[in-house]
Amino acid sequence: MDNGTTTERRWTFLTNHARVLVQIARDPGIRVRDIAARCLLTERAVQRIIADLEQAGYLSHERHGRTNHYSVVTSKQLRHPADAGPTIAELLATLLR
Repeated sequence: MDNGTTTERRWTFLTNHARVLVQIARDPGIRVRDIAARCLLTERAVQRIIADLEQAGYLSHERHGRTNHYSVVTSKQLRHPADAGPTIAELLATLLR
């Protein structure tokens, strides 16, 4: 039944966390500002996501002068039980093609 007003649900296949992780995997020296621009997020949102990923052990960073250099822990398993099995390396291999 169409009453002339359609409400389209918006959803995507990838989470913002996955998008940020992909950008860091592509360029470990990337700036938060650049991640935000590429992922269409605010810088503050990217900072929170990076903190989440670091706290969960998927990411670490090291200061190089005034910039951060990130390292993705590719041996980690995906978090959700329904996704059990693949590693971050396997996920990134698919997404970085």
